[in-house]
Amino acid sequence: MSLLKRIGGTAPVENTPSSSRPATGPSRPDAVTGRPRDEDTFNDIKMRVQNRLISELDPKLDLSNKAKVRKQVEEVFNAILDGESIVVTRSERARLFESIEADIIGLGPLEQLLAEEEISEIMVNGPKQIYIEKRGKLIKTDITFANDDHVLRIIDRIVAPLGRRIDESSPMVDARLPAGHRVNAIIRPLALNGPTLTIRKFRKDKLTIHDLVRFGSMSQEMADFLGACVKARLNVVVAGGTGSGKTTLLNVLSNFIPSDERIITVENAAELQLQQDHVVSLESRPPNVEGRGEVTIRDLVINCLRMRPERIIVGECRGGETLDMLQAMNTGHDGSMTTIHANTPRDAVGRIETMCLMAGMDLPTRAIREQVVSAVSVFVQQSRLKDGARKVTQITEVSGMEGDVIVLQDIFVFEQTGIDEKGKIVGSLRPTGVRPRFIEKFESMNIFLPSHIFGSSNSFGF
Repeated sequence: MSLLKRIGGTAPVENTPSSSRPATGPSRPDAVTGRPRDEDTFNDIKMRVQNRLISELDPKLDLSNKAKVRKQVEEVFNAILDGESIVVTRSERARLFESIEADIIGLGPLEQLLAEEEISEIMVNGPKQIYIEKRGKLIKTDITFANDDHVLRIIDRIVAPLGRRIDESSPMVDARLPAGHRVNAIIRPLALNGPTLTIRKFRKDKLTIHDLVRFGSMSQEMADFLGACVKARLNVVVAGGTGSGKTTLLNVLSNFIPSDERIITVENAAELQLQQDHVVSLESRPPNVEGRGEVTIRDLVINCLRMRPERIIVGECRGGETLDMLQAMNTGHDGSMTTIHANTPRDAVGRIETMCLMAGMDLPTRAIREQVVSAVSVFVQQSRLKDGARKVTQITEVSGMEGDVIVLQDIFVFEQTGIDEKGKIVGSLRPTGVRPRFIEKFESMNIFLPSHIFGSSNSFGF
């Protein structure tokens, strides 16, 4: 892709004045902050230098070689500033270069947000409004884009390497960044505020079950129990709302899968980061410009059954693929896992029934429920509380059917007891005292849990 197309698609015009005011020379920087007294003046300088920089760089420059591009950009940048006698401080010069470099080979204003580890989500609501999520709280930043086209260029830079597109005929797209961060973009005419971009960041350091216990997301007893469920090849469904941490928990639980098993993952946009060696990752594909070539999650689930999987992990079930997932769990692929959107385990059962009907088969409700009971052993409810904390609030066993009703039994629950003076939710993660029916399966696989793990009401030892 040529440099001009990558940056803006049209040839730059040097010294173009702002549309809202006449062109002016640069003001001297503020002696305290090191920034120009007028932020608009800084943007004028940036546009003048960036336009000249683009016109003087080799249009055939390979932007994938970032080290080489950065060196050439820096050389031309310094020559332009010295040649035009633009007066800026050393810190302002560094800021100017970083901003221009980010626009040319990075993600523009988003680069500094992506670099900050405490930020878990970035939300661009049009060019002039960017929010972040930090420690579970939404915060508005003072960072902005120049205009709609600026945001569109950044979105195109994200999706183009993945073979995806976004335009008026296809105004929504799911994608991912090289670091694994999940991206969703939606543009006009669907997004009335302008191009809207949402980036869900994933930590560089992979979380473990011990981290979740340390953060208070679950108790040590819950961690031991979930580890035993995965090792014993029980089928697990992680349920929760948007942003509750379902994918993170699924990644953590996958660490318990033995390294000698063949795992196949199926996702819309690859997010799972399994640590095992024998992992095959499949990703769905949207239709092309002609509306052809689409490969759905359901197509991939059906296909992966022919790939000799020992465990199948579907990033999220949201449609007809749910029925195929249940059938896979029932036909020799024990230990499979997936996530669904639901507020409680009981709601999760209802959603599974609804999504099975979306497969287009006229199945009676009882038949679907029998499939659920045979396939799913455990529901793990992940929740994002009002104070921003993410916790496992229920671990629930699917214990059978009574008539036409699926019987669910809570093994562990989170009980809220109040709110402290800082607004943090106070509560406890505790066992219910119920001994799950599949304990015998643990024993048959030489997995033994201490007798107190399910609560003091249990007097058994095994």
